[in-house]
Amino acid sequence: MAKKDRLKEVSAKIGTVMGKADKQARKFKKAGAVAKEELQAISKQIDEMKKQLLKTTTRLKKALS
Repeated sequence: MAKKDRLKEVSAKIGTVMGKADKQARKFKKAGAVAKEELQAISKQIDEMKKQLLKTTTRLKKALS
């Protein structure tokens, strides 16, 4: 019986560790998704700024001509 009790204890510890690891993995997955969304938003802002800079450059060239 001692072996079975020990086996149950070890399996419980393994299950606990796996549960904690899974929980951490879920947190990292969520953080990755948030970072991806923020990166996309920043990318859109950069594209808009490029367009504005192009328009401003064109206007400035016309004004100096």
